[in-house]
Amino acid sequence: MSNTTAVGIGINVANKFRQEVTNSSGSLFVHSYEISIVNNLKSPVKLLSREWNICHLMHGTSHVFGEGVVGKQPVLLPGQDYTYTSVCELLTPIGSMHGKYVFQNIHSKELFSVNIPKFDLYYPPILN
Repeated sequence: MSNTTAVGIGINVANKFRQEVTNSSGSLFVHSYEISIVNNLKSPVKLLSREWNICHLMHGTSHVFGEGVVGKQPVLLPGQDYTYTSVCELLTPIGSMHGKYVFQNIHSKELFSVNIPKFDLYYPPILN
């Protein structure tokens, strides 16, 4: 699990290897991750976009950009949290993810970004 708090926004990440949907040929490794976002500010915020850097060990880095998360741009009131689950397909048994979210303060209209902490992704049998 990875945790961070910046600019009054808390981010908690938990991830899991998904054997049941991983390619049996060993060319694709599927992981799910659950992210909880907590608004610790005194103003409501809207999550506008996300940016991911996905490191595939020995195969470079993939960059993913897009609006919101899992098709939504949630508004979080002060003290409110939002949790979602998504997946990542790695080309290698070991990798990692990190990125950032862009939020907008609903009252001031100010845009700000919050880093998503790095978390490791690995194929469990490789650790034995």
